[in-house]
Amino acid sequence: MITAADIAPLRPWLAGGLLVGLLVWEVAQPYFAAFTRGPQAWRRRGKNAAINLGLGLLNAAVVAVVFVGLWAATTRWAAAHDFGLLRWLSLADGWRWVAALLLLDAWTYTWHRLNHTVPWLWRFHRLHHADEEMNVTTASRFHVGEIVLSSLLRIPLLALLGVGLEELAIYETLLFAVVQFHHANIALPEKADRVLRLIIVTPALHRVHHSVVRAEADSNFSSLFSWWDRLFGSWRLVRDPRSIRFGVDD
Repeated sequence: MITAADIAPLRPWLAGGLLVGLLVWEVAQPYFAAFTRGPQAWRRRGKNAAINLGLGLLNAAVVAVVFVGLWAATTRWAAAHDFGLLRWLSLADGWRWVAALLLLDAWTYTWHRLNHTVPWLWRFHRLHHADEEMNVTTASRFHVGEIVLSSLLRIPLLALLGVGLEELAIYETLLFAVVQFHHANIALPEKADRVLRLIIVTPALHRVHHSVVRAEADSNFSSLFSWWDRLFGSWRLVRDPRSIRFGVDD
């Protein structure tokens, strides 16, 4: 059986390897070539990456020091008291894993949408959208306040759902991989993007979400599985993705 202890040592290597691979892809086949053309663009890109990855490291440290232990204690308490939806349903192991991933991702969609609809939350989340040159490092660009709030809310969520630490670790690994992928400035063939977005969020979908046009930014809230936007009416594509301008209008 996979344990959280088995996954933890692999996550930095998987995340780092994927980051490097997507950075290389962005240079070799960028979707927006202007972001990587000329010395000035490279200097701007370096500064952008330093800010984004610096924020990502800060947030990772906060989560590791403050919240991972709280999440582990919560899952142990729920297991000891047979508490939480997944335990009450008494699902077989395979179905339990599926249900855990779906429930966690449904919450991620809900939380993301709340960050756009609640003005106080948007004040934190707008830092993520303020990146005017969206690329793979934008996946790490979050205000520490947003990370603290989402991490705090995860404590009662884990108890109520009855999610185990192993299931959370698998979900977080999949989520981070897909989030890096769909933020990347890569020229993914349209046919490949169309097939992939039947299941996961792709660059074509997420570029719309980062548009400076607020009506477009308030769409495509899914982070891992793409079907939540179809289910809840927030799915949106644009005719000419290359015309999208990234950033915020305030």
